[in-house]
Amino acid sequence: MKSADLAVVNCEQLLTCRGQIPKRAVALQDVGLLEKACIASYKGKIIFLGEEKKFKKEVRLEEDGTYIDGTSLIALPGFVDSHTHLPFAGTREEELVLRLKGYSYQELAKKGLGIQTTVKATRQASKKDLLSLSLNRLDGMLLLGTTTAEAKSGYGLNLKDEIKQLETLEELNRVHPIDIVPTFMGAHEIPEEYKSRKNDYIELLIDKILPEVKEKNLAEFFDVFCEEGVFSVEETRKLVKAAKAAGLKIKIHADEFSSLGGAKLAAEEKATSADHLINITEEGIKELAKSQTAATLLPAVSFFLMHEKKAPARKLIEQGAIVALATDFNPGSSMTESMLFVLQLAVFSLKMSIEEAINAATANAAYALAKHEEVGSLGVGKKMDVVLWDVPNYPTLVYHLGINPLKHIIKNGKIVVQDGTIVVQEGKV
Repeated sequence: MKSADLAVVNCEQLLTCRGQIPKRAVALQDVGLLEKACIASYKGKIIFLGEEKKFKKEVRLEEDGTYIDGTSLIALPGFVDSHTHLPFAGTREEELVLRLKGYSYQELAKKGLGIQTTVKATRQASKKDLLSLSLNRLDGMLLLGTTTAEAKSGYGLNLKDEIKQLETLEELNRVHPIDIVPTFMGAHEIPEEYKSRKNDYIELLIDKILPEVKEKNLAEFFDVFCEEGVFSVEETRKLVKAAKAAGLKIKIHADEFSSLGGAKLAAEEKATSADHLINITEEGIKELAKSQTAATLLPAVSFFLMHEKKAPARKLIEQGAIVALATDFNPGSSMTESMLFVLQLAVFSLKMSIEEAINAATANAAYALAKHEEVGSLGVGKKMDVVLWDVPNYPTLVYHLGINPLKHIIKNGKIVVQDGTIVVQEGKV
């Protein structure tokens, strides 16, 4: 028999989201549903999934092991939030007020608001300030079912403050149960002091900041905002090639406000993901569909900015692209840590099915971080990252709006949330 140190028994429904990953087209409909199922782990890794009768025959729970009664609960893999801007200071409520009066995101940026506002606040904040702010946000994410999250710098836009943000992420990864995947995004915007000499800033990124990030091993990914008024396709390509030479994997903010060609570039450069895609072209859809680059959709952005236009999820799925979902948690265009809310928006605003949205928020989201061998789905040998929801069936997660039915979270085989309350405050489990 197999020994287990944790077992969840008799779940009403257990969604494994397993199978070939990434999931494309019709495969996105398969959530690997098991009924009246059990799941068990040993030292943080899954050793069993299946029906209770088989569980009793094959698994022995150690005397001091943890038993969880899954009766009337629904189990899913922990959400993977593959696009956030977590370590920032300051908030931008005044921009929401101005948008309600008719100002666009771009018009506010021209007024010196937008990203530059957060840059000023983040530069003024100490690392201790950023750590405290980010820990509170991570607790919020955890209590909404996220167990792995990417997090970007990009509100420093100079050597000292980009490193400060990335070192904050390094510390967060040591002290919080959520696994943090760090991304260097110094190419988020042109800082005010370089507005008239963008090429000098690009050289600063390539020649000074990127080598420091590499030397200190502070990031797994590099991201760049390929957008009109920020970085052109050719400037993005130059930055991407430098980041690849430094050993970083690539993400690109692509085709968000304009059809610049960022998605096509992401496919050409074999980026791990192209994110946003609200204004992706037909050519961009075709290029992503035949590539291994994930199309990460961020439906909370269109909602938050009150845009009628949304990423073409149905076209991307039907043409075979790898579709993932994320929050884009940030203070200016998506002030939400909730992957549950994003799941609901994907169904109601992007017209994804519930099953497509769940797979996009778990298995494919993990793929968008190159972590799909470890998290995002439930299978023997993978991390025991499981969220238990107190709902009668999994469609209720989308059907019943405005509530948080989270019951328990198991992270790396240990209970970190019990009865909706965090029970591990600090330290990896």
